[in-house]
Amino acid sequence: MGKTLIEIDEEALAIAQAAFGTKTKKDTVNRALREVSERVKRHEARMAAERTAAEALDLDMLLDKAAYRAKSETAAEPLGTGDDTGGKAA
Repeated sequence: MGKTLIEIDEEALAIAQAAFGTKTKKDTVNRALREVSERVKRHEARMAAERTAAEALDLDMLLDKAAYRAKSETAAEPLGTGDDTGGKAA
């Protein structure tokens, strides 16, 4: 871990310390840096998942019923009557 001399906003540091429950400036700054790093990683993972989903699922095609429902299926017999006996008792 490197050592760096920086100026810190004391008011923001105090708020972060209270939020994280940390006792030292070092712990507070390190915790804040980890939090931001994890947030960026989660955001990048979510964006990658959304891109993958968008590529795999074409919503425009689903909205166009003609694209996935053949004309012959619309005139098919109602559910529950598709037995092998043709609707007649055996």
